[in-house]
Amino acid sequence: MTEVKIGLETHVQLDTETKLFCGCSNSDVEEPNSNVCPVCLGHPGSKPRLNHAVLEKAVKTALALQCDINEDIYFSRKTYFYPDMSKNYQITQYEVPVGGQGVLEVKMGDEKKEVDISRLHIEEDPAKLEHVGGSISNAKYTLVDYNRAGTPLLEIVTEPVFESPGEARAYLQQLSQIFEYLGIYHPESSFSIKSDANVSIEGGSRVEVKNITGTAGIEKALSYEISRQKQLKRRGREVEQETRSYNAGQEITEKLREKETEKDYGYIFDPDLTRQVLGEEFREEMRDEIPELPHEKFDRFKQEYGLPGKQVESLITEPELAEDFEEFAEEHDTGLVASWLTGELRKTLNYNDLTYAESGVKKEWLEYVVELLEDDRISDRNAEMLLRKLVERPREPGEIVEEEDLLKADESEVDSIVESVIEDNEDAVEDYNSGDNGALNFLVGQVMQESQGKADPKTAREKIKERLG
Repeated sequence: MTEVKIGLETHVQLDTETKLFCGCSNSDVEEPNSNVCPVCLGHPGSKPRLNHAVLEKAVKTALALQCDINEDIYFSRKTYFYPDMSKNYQITQYEVPVGGQGVLEVKMGDEKKEVDISRLHIEEDPAKLEHVGGSISNAKYTLVDYNRAGTPLLEIVTEPVFESPGEARAYLQQLSQIFEYLGIYHPESSFSIKSDANVSIEGGSRVEVKNITGTAGIEKALSYEISRQKQLKRRGREVEQETRSYNAGQEITEKLREKETEKDYGYIFDPDLTRQVLGEEFREEMRDEIPELPHEKFDRFKQEYGLPGKQVESLITEPELAEDFEEFAEEHDTGLVASWLTGELRKTLNYNDLTYAESGVKKEWLEYVVELLEDDRISDRNAEMLLRKLVERPREPGEIVEEEDLLKADESEVDSIVESVIEDNEDAVEDYNSGDNGALNFLVGQVMQESQGKADPKTAREKIKERLG
């Protein structure tokens, strides 16, 4: 088995009101280069000032990842010539970041793996490059939009502890979940999570793959890069230390440049930004604001509600879903609620490529469905149909129930349908009387079809058996 070492540098864009070092709105603007000012354009004489909300989010995240927090932190200038930074340096942290030496315990199937976090720091996002007529390697020309310049980023850097693309993906999924619980990232927003990956095989040179978006992308990019390096080894060629970009359209990596070293960036402390003191009182205040995190909620849900692990994992995927489940569980059957939220609701959300938060489905609507089920007023089949329609076009569930006539049929109606099905399916009745139990299932199915799901299958089965003796 080929030895693989992977380390990740993950950047999460923060959804703050303003940018990191200026008062420009930190929001999407369609018109290129319209949401800018002298600070984020790097004009001579302009002075950056730190967005304190970013510092708070960074410290909370570092504490959630069990990092040691530095009492005094500094910002540095990372110097490089590239059109996405008009001042020719990026304001980041190098010598003294917010924190480091953290750890995140990641579930990987039935096993757990401790991922060492070497550092967490704050930096500004560069501008957005638009490569016209191709990718970064073959575009006719490149345009620069500075609207994104100065967007606040948190960067979380791991040690090279991952041994497969699957492990890296599991880590990113669970890291993203922590971001969501902390309220610093929302999957439905336009803000993104991107990673740079450092990959080596068999102790060879380290290759950096930049700008990999999302969790599915990381697995595809790493799988390709590992395969590429293996092919070079098989042909007797050395893997060169270099920086490559990930082409998501073709699912390949492409060479950008020879790999720089940290010395090449000429880091210096930024003279325009003062030392930030993260005192004990401030750190305790941030620690108190950290909510119950996913792994803590997982353990509590299993113990408190006695639910299977897979069901709990599904419930805690989104903080809003977990919160609503707990409110339901106070007044309704816990197993029933958990089953429907993680079963048909989750399946419908996934089919429509929606999160629970962005679906528009209200908690009181789901409670209405649960109450119908508890009161035995709707069949499972029609409850599923109701949930699908709620997700596809959110509106009051009572309207859908009335329009679609989804409530269970009364006993007299079921009796009438059973009688009609028996009369219309003489062959199936004869097969049943001859001992073919499969014929009974067919007849029950016909009752369900005739009743449009309003009949209870168990009741229909009993009535058919009673009618046929």
